[in-house]
Amino acid sequence: MRITSVLLAGAALAFSALPLAAQDLPDLGGRTIHAVTENAYYPLNFAGPDGQGIGLEYDVINEVAKRLNASVEWDLTAWDVMIESVRTGQFDIGADGITITAEREEQIDFTVPFITVEQYFLVRADEERITGPESFAENTDLLFGAQAGTSSFYTAIYDVLDGDEANPRVKTFDSFGAAVQAVKAGDVDAVIADQAASAGYIGADPGAFKQAGAAIKSDPFGFILTPGSDLVEPVNAALAQMQADGWLDERINYWFFEYAAN
Repeated sequence: MRITSVLLAGAALAFSALPLAAQDLPDLGGRTIHAVTENAYYPLNFAGPDGQGIGLEYDVINEVAKRLNASVEWDLTAWDVMIESVRTGQFDIGADGITITAEREEQIDFTVPFITVEQYFLVRADEERITGPESFAENTDLLFGAQAGTSSFYTAIYDVLDGDEANPRVKTFDSFGAAVQAVKAGDVDAVIADQAASAGYIGADPGAFKQAGAAIKSDPFGFILTPGSDLVEPVNAALAQMQADGWLDERINYWFFEYAAN
């Protein structure tokens, strides 16, 4: 497994692209792949300076289509309906930093993971009470902000707190960005974010945020596809080739490190 770590915008980052077995690729004959994302998960998918959707997941899916002789039509939808919209075939593939879990695999098909990221506490820069999961769990004054239904929400509930999804110490928001701003405003005390998202917020608002403690957990991210989709094997084969020839590592380095540094 290739692991890279750097210091960026005051935050230690580490990621790994998973090793995949390369193979010959099928030809999809110019087929159109209907893809969907939320456009709100930096640096995986977000609006660029001109308003166009950019990010690692856009690049990866567009490159997958190119290598399979297909095209991509992108659409946007909210996180809370994304899995269902792909499950029912409204879209072929979904991308939104989606953690592969056993529960989700019961209702949706996943590609192989294309990256694994570590999850951290993101807190106000002057926060000294939070040093890890135990310190947060034990101090009942501390509150989480989270976007409901995301891996950050479930990590807060199951890896830090008591497993009760109705725990009043987790305040839910319509978007991850709103939860982060609630941290800055002092309405909540922490969110759980991967290292790239943390670096983005730390770099964009110097002196406002920091990471606290060691990584809480590592999450494998994959793309979701309609159950039984004939795209699963071709997409996995393309991802394997992109890993083998270095394309995937180059794009990960660009979006997680080079783009954020500009």
